[in-house]
Amino acid sequence: MTATDPALTALAQGWCALSLLHGKIEARIERALQSGHGLSAREYSLLDVLSQQHSGPGGHLQMKQVADAVVLSQSATTRLVTRLEDRGLLTRYLCDTDRRGIYTDVTEAGLALLAEARPTNDSALRAALDEASENPELAPLVRAVEELKVPVRQLRSA
Repeated sequence: MTATDPALTALAQGWCALSLLHGKIEARIERALQSGHGLSAREYSLLDVLSQQHSGPGGHLQMKQVADAVVLSQSATTRLVTRLEDRGLLTRYLCDTDRRGIYTDVTEAGLALLAEARPTNDSALRAALDEASENPELAPLVRAVEELKVPVRQLRSA
């Protein structure tokens, strides 16, 4: 394949459309969460990921797993955790079986804020998808997102 190969050009155009759709969704959610709840989309995502932890084997995520789930570097994730901990939304503690391990849990205040923000997030997502579906280039991607039936846990561990 050459740089002017039509398959590569189509692939690049598809990637641009996907990137555009993602940007539109993220911007809409960011504005809604910031104005309604004082949360960024990344903060919301982090609270959501951590709220799904459970007791028992494999129930708590290590910082690398959290970073992968929220699509940030480990250092950026640590800074984000620190900001939310300073706001009383998260708490950190040492692992009982490995004193080197540190776990992060969502506090009651964090769970309450997450529950309050979830409808805002969902509504902003729906509005962004509805708006994007009116664009002929983005409509097929919107349909693909709407038809996707993969549990989020599978996507985060991929």
